[in-house]
Amino acid sequence: MMATPPGWYPDPQDQSIVRWWDGQQWTGHTQPRVTSPPSQGPAAEPVTAVRRAKPKLFGKGQALEEAQAENDRLRAELARLGAMEIADLRAERDRLQTEVETTRAGIDEAAREAEQQRARAAAELAALRDRVVETNETAILQEVGVYRYQHPLDDAVAYRSELSRLQAQIKAMARKDGGAISATTTWQVNGSAAQGRKLVSDISKLMLRAYNAEADNLVRGMKPYKLESAKARLDKVVATIERLGASMSIKISIPYHLLRWRELELTADYLEKVAEEKECDREERERLREERKVEQEIERERQRLRKEEQHFRQAIAQLQAKGDTDGVERLRAQLAAVVGEIEAVDFRARTLTAGHVYVISNIGSFGEGVLKIGMTRRLEPTDRVKELGDASVPFIFDVHALYFAENAVKIEREMHQRFADRRVNRVNNRKEFFRVTAAEARDALADLSGELMTFVEEPEAVEYRQGLVS
Repeated sequence: MMATPPGWYPDPQDQSIVRWWDGQQWTGHTQPRVTSPPSQGPAAEPVTAVRRAKPKLFGKGQALEEAQAENDRLRAELARLGAMEIADLRAERDRLQTEVETTRAGIDEAAREAEQQRARAAAELAALRDRVVETNETAILQEVGVYRYQHPLDDAVAYRSELSRLQAQIKAMARKDGGAISATTTWQVNGSAAQGRKLVSDISKLMLRAYNAEADNLVRGMKPYKLESAKARLDKVVATIERLGASMSIKISIPYHLLRWRELELTADYLEKVAEEKECDREERERLREERKVEQEIERERQRLRKEEQHFRQAIAQLQAKGDTDGVERLRAQLAAVVGEIEAVDFRARTLTAGHVYVISNIGSFGEGVLKIGMTRRLEPTDRVKELGDASVPFIFDVHALYFAENAVKIEREMHQRFADRRVNRVNNRKEFFRVTAAEARDALADLSGELMTFVEEPEAVEYRQGLVS
């Protein structure tokens, strides 16, 4: 059979024909196959014995030469694949698929191992967190809300009495064989059960002393908002003692631990009740001091008006003796006005609900949008406003409204109820600061009073604004 002419090679898709290879790519020229196809692609060019040495290139020339070499390699690989039999191509495909599956399996295995390591790290972190008790006061205060009594009693004296009774029970259980701690009775030392019992007893005493020392420290440093962290810390001490004394079955008894828990709760309740009673006493003293000031102010005003009344009556008597009818009528009109003022002062003295509702602000001290809404029984309400702006705040208060009403106490209470959800201090309702705009306060006061004469919406804040300019 004739040999296939040089440059013609079997078609990879159809073995009955051959294609022309022009040295760079397959062309569209085909002819019937006349001989067995060569197992390889285009024949390599003959290599001459001596080749001319190429000049060594640098920079862009070197990069171009490397790119050309890579291009030649890829073309040769393409030619090799193009000349391969279909069976060889399938084998190559299977080999590549096997490599891909092997790589994918390796990636999946690495991902599973990474997930297992992450789960182990998360479990270790959770275990460590369980052993940590938060003691930072700032972090604790962020979590605490309004304090709720664990064992509500009437007053601090009742809490003190209950604490004394509880501490007597704690002392009784902490004595020998009192049930505060339990341990094994079968431990032996050098084959001696007696020595074993003594060793266990000594270690039990040591463990109990450590527990009591921690509990006493928590009681001494107790603050109501630290109650939960103190109880958690005491639980950790119990767990630590049980772990360290596992070989001898040493552990703090549950009844004794509950007694010390209750001691922490009662101590927190007692401290909160004492603080609450002190605050109530302080406010009561403030209320009584304010009442005394009101009474003194009313009495001074009453004495001043009585003197004026007396002067007018004496003047009227003198004019009547002279027969000055016009002067008498004029003084009697002035006397009637003074008598009316006296009656008004007497009414203020008798009526505890009458007074001025005030709306004031201090943007230099509390910022914009914060108002103080209160009530005073002073005859001159601005005196009360000046007292509020004393040395305890850096700037004086600005007055938005001063409204007198016979039911001032009721108006003040209803305004507080309307803005209850906007209190600055939501723990102590006796603080009268609210995050309310001046327009909202004006509308509420006008709605409750029915006749609001004047209201200043924009505060002057003279001292504060002068400080900004300077």
